[in-house]
Amino acid sequence: MSTVSTPLADSAIMLRRNLKHTVRNPVTVFNAVLFPIIIMLMFVGVFGGAFSVGEDYVDYATPGLLVMAISYGLGATATAVNDDMTKGIINRFKVMDVSRGAMLTGHVVITTVRCLVACAAIVGVAFAMGFDPAATALDWLGVVGVIVLLSFAAGWLTVATGLAAKTVESAGLATVPLIMLPFLSTAFVPAETMGTGIRQFAEYQPFTPIIETLRGLLTGHPSGGDALAAVAWCLGLALLGYVWAVSTFKKRA
Repeated sequence: MSTVSTPLADSAIMLRRNLKHTVRNPVTVFNAVLFPIIIMLMFVGVFGGAFSVGEDYVDYATPGLLVMAISYGLGATATAVNDDMTKGIINRFKVMDVSRGAMLTGHVVITTVRCLVACAAIVGVAFAMGFDPAATALDWLGVVGVIVLLSFAAGWLTVATGLAAKTVESAGLATVPLIMLPFLSTAFVPAETMGTGIRQFAEYQPFTPIIETLRGLLTGHPSGGDALAAVAWCLGLALLGYVWAVSTFKKRA
């Protein structure tokens, strides 16, 4: 019984520790929750009228902004993980009766929670700006499932980059590609409106099928092909991040 309960209890302790660090750091809260809302207000309220996407722009942009809300909160995870490694916190935990897996799991879970809070804020602001989805209750359940899966995958990948980075500054920079990828997808405009080269990149990068899956679910017309690609990308990224994080942790800790 103790071999099962101890890792769970340790993970809960690490989650509570990371949650306190998040709440006490206003920059983390701003980047993870408030900045995506500012991006939404800017794109929908300022630039939205200039885009012709065949529907109300807030309806088109909300799925992409949900993915962007997830990516913008990843920098805090990478720097927190690296900070634990470089300041010797991990070494202190090693001499205590603490599950090794709980150290990494705590960061992944708090990242997922932060992403869910940010996405909930985006949805709330979207409704205030006239968002009118045609999703059924089952479609909304699918939206939540995709968001949780993407947050979990991004959490493991970010933990891995934080462990691999040599400094806190480089850990933060390592998440920049994940922050920029939504801009080079169908988050804000359809791929067919893009130039040659960028269009092909947007069509085949991992965030596009995820965004299109969310868009299909929210409009009540989910695409099985996009959904399969989205789940495959999320599972692949999660596996990559997990293996990378565990192997790096064993080497450095």
